[in-house]
Amino acid sequence: MTRLYHKWLIMPKAVRWPLVILFYLSLISIYVLCQNQRSGGVYLYGHNYTDRPIFSYWVDDNWGGNGGVTCCWRIRGETLRVVWIVSRTRAQAEQGMEEGRHEVELPNPPRERDDLYLHVHFFPGNQVRLAWAPGHGTPYAGFKEAPVAGIAP
Repeated sequence: MTRLYHKWLIMPKAVRWPLVILFYLSLISIYVLCQNQRSGGVYLYGHNYTDRPIFSYWVDDNWGGNGGVTCCWRIRGETLRVVWIVSRTRAQAEQGMEEGRHEVELPNPPRERDDLYLHVHFFPGNQVRLAWAPGHGTPYAGFKEAPVAGIAP
């Protein structure tokens, strides 16, 4: 037995148990503090500029819903795969339009440290543009057509 372990054993139990409890409480406190420092994930914010409703969409298998905001996802990588299903209105269904599934792989746009929202913009012609932003505001607001790919707004 080591000297330290021997000293531990001869210490009274009234001193040993509070030290053990204090040790584990310290570990739990450090864990909780570290978890609060981590980013909780990002929001996906869908914007539809087409004449067809978006039934559902995903970015790298993270569900974005059918518009609006979903939370809390881990989005990382050089490229992002966007999959979406377009639905149809009643009038479009009567005209014979079909629902459709589309998929595109896009470069992950540059992201700043405080960017929490990945805005996913669906434009006519099955064009998709992505933009990071710190809040609800997006650089593509007001666009009716997709800007040229690779050119920042």
